[in-house]
Amino acid sequence: MYDRIIGATLAVAMAGAASAAYPERPIQLIHGFGAGGNADTVSRLVARHLQAALGQPVVVEIKSGAGGVVASSYVAKAEPDGYTLVMLTGGHTVSAAVNKTLPYDPVADFQPISTVTAFPFVVSVKADNPARTLADLIAAARAKPDGVSFSSVGVGTTQHLTGELLATTAGVKMLHVPYRGGAAPVQAVLSGDVDVLVDTATVAAPQIKAGTLRALAVTSSKPWPLLPGVPAGADTLPGFEVYSWLGIAAPAKTPGPVVERLHAALAAMVGDPAFRKAVNQIGSEPSGSSPDRMRTMIESEIARWKKVVDRANIAAN
Repeated sequence: MYDRIIGATLAVAMAGAASAAYPERPIQLIHGFGAGGNADTVSRLVARHLQAALGQPVVVEIKSGAGGVVASSYVAKAEPDGYTLVMLTGGHTVSAAVNKTLPYDPVADFQPISTVTAFPFVVSVKADNPARTLADLIAAARAKPDGVSFSSVGVGTTQHLTGELLATTAGVKMLHVPYRGGAAPVQAVLSGDVDVLVDTATVAAPQIKAGTLRALAVTSSKPWPLLPGVPAGADTLPGFEVYSWLGIAAPAKTPGPVVERLHAALAAMVGDPAFRKAVNQIGSEPSGSSPDRMRTMIESEIARWKKVVDRANIAAN
C-alpha cells in the first residue's frame, strides 16, 4: 500500500512538472475543413500568435470530412497533454444536433479553452443572377420548389442548417448541395453549378468586392458593420438570425495548468490589435471566452440546433 501511495504521488508530481514545462515540443492545431476557408484562415492566424506566445512551432493540419467530425474525432482520442488541439466551429454543435451518434461526446470528450471569433454568414449569388434582393431569391424559390440550390461545406454543417433555416423561415424548398469545404462552394456558385452561396465572409467577401458575387443578406439580426451596405436577412424575414463562432479546445482531461497557459495565450491574442485587424479583414469579430463559458455555449447551441433540425424535418443521420 505504501509503495502504491508513493508511486501515485510521484506520478502526480511528474505530471505537474511536465505541465509546468509546457510546451516542450511542437503543437498540432487540427481543423476539419478545406484549405482557404474560414476555419483554415483563422487557424493559421491563431497558430502564428500561439507560436510567438508559447515559443514552440504550432502546425496547422487539415483532417477534413463529415462537417468537422473527422477532425473532432481525431482530437477527442488524442493524448490529453496539450500538444493536439482542435479549432472547433459552430458546426461542432450542428453535428451534434443532426447526428444520432458521433464517434465522441461533443461536450464530455473535449476541454474547451476559448472562443476566438464570432460572425454571421453571408447569403450571396453570382453577379449575373436575376435575384437582386433576398426577397427576389425567395420569390424564385417559391415559384419553383427545389429549383433554387444552395451550397454548404458539408451535410450537418452550420452553413447547411443556415440554408435550411432560411428556407423554412421563408416557407420555401431549396435544394442543398454539399461540398467538402474551403473554396469549393464559392467556385460552384461562380461556375453556375449552384445558385446560392451560404458561407462566411472569409469566403464570400473577396468575390463580393471583386463584383463576381452579389451579397443579398447577412444572417445577423442587424447589418454587419464589417460588410457595409449588405442588409440583414431579418429585414426580409423577421426572426431569421444566425451567428457562428470558432474556438480552441483540447481533449478532455488535459491538465489544468496546460489549459490555463493556453487560455492566457489566447486571451492575449484576442486583445492584440494585429490579430483584431486581421480577423476584421475577413469579416469576423474577435471574441474570447473562459473555458466554462465556452462549454456552456456549446451545450446551449446543441439544444438550439436540435430545435432547428426538428422544425426543418431534417432526418438525423
